[in-house]
Amino acid sequence: MYLIGLIIIAIFLTLFYYKKLKTNHSHTMQPLMTLLVYTYGAIVVSLPLWMLVLVFVIIIFTLNAKPLETKLTHLIEPNEIFTLAKFLLLMGVILPLMPHQQISDAIPTSPYKIWLTVVIISAISYLGYLLKRYIFTKQGYFLMGIIGGVYSSTATTIVLAKKARSLKSYDHNLNAGIVSATGMLYIRLFVLTTIFNPGIIRHIGLPLSFMAVLTFASAFWVKRRAKKTTIPPTIETGKSNPLEMQVALIFATLFVVMTVITQYVVSHYGHVGLNFLSFVVGFTDIDPFVLSVLTGHFKDITSNQVASAILIAAASDNLLKATYAYFFSGRKNTKPAIIALLLLALITLMLGIII
Repeated sequence: MYLIGLIIIAIFLTLFYYKKLKTNHSHTMQPLMTLLVYTYGAIVVSLPLWMLVLVFVIIIFTLNAKPLETKLTHLIEPNEIFTLAKFLLLMGVILPLMPHQQISDAIPTSPYKIWLTVVIISAISYLGYLLKRYIFTKQGYFLMGIIGGVYSSTATTIVLAKKARSLKSYDHNLNAGIVSATGMLYIRLFVLTTIFNPGIIRHIGLPLSFMAVLTFASAFWVKRRAKKTTIPPTIETGKSNPLEMQVALIFATLFVVMTVITQYVVSHYGHVGLNFLSFVVGFTDIDPFVLSVLTGHFKDITSNQVASAILIAAASDNLLKATYAYFFSGRKNTKPAIIALLLLALITLMLGIII
């Protein structure tokens, strides 16, 4: 049946191409792409999933070689499609081929886990990027904080704090947006823990859930004090695509470096050193550290201690965001958000210590 279908399509495409030749159009792109798409069925039945992804990526790369006069390109820029194709290549073709063996004692992770962390982090950030860029294009400050928090709560805090600098007085919606971005941090950590080390969820799931609820409750409390307005904020949170290869490679490098540092600290200073390290890295990007402790094989470190390290890192990250909110706002107009972030940092730190 497959061959019969192929013959029918070939006949149809031959007639189609013959008609195109009469109108001085000799391009073979459409017939070739049609035949390639027809192979999907056979690939699904007889070949691994990565081969299907590879064929899809080839189609995207080929179509992107010329301007696409379709509805899709009116909504999405061609370079966005090209970037997505490269990401699918990393996820569906390269990732399954990566070895699962640990690299060395100094680097207690495998090439497969390194690429997997890149894929998962990029996918989560890309979700926030798509929501912000194509769906919620005219969101208010509160929704901006939630969506931006999916991408990066720290970056969202900086953007909103800079916006506050130009305001004459408090905008409680803006302050609520800063707090809600941190609420997404706890949800993001919950998702990452569930994906990479489900066994730790029973230790950290309740504290993260509690902090997420408390954070959003705080954001709603701040928001309720805002005056009603119909003027949408004009603010740009950045157009950097998290699927860009430079971003992925930088994250992979940071992940490996953080894994090496964590292994050294744990080997020489145990869980006390791990807690100190977690507090320090909270003042940077915590994702590489969190993923290093979730995916690494560290001797003499229990699940409780891993959960504690993650919470401590989140606490110091909140301190960093409070500092950013203070300085980038010109030391004004973000007082409600700063107070909320400091209190959240204190509560998170206490949970990390007593867990």
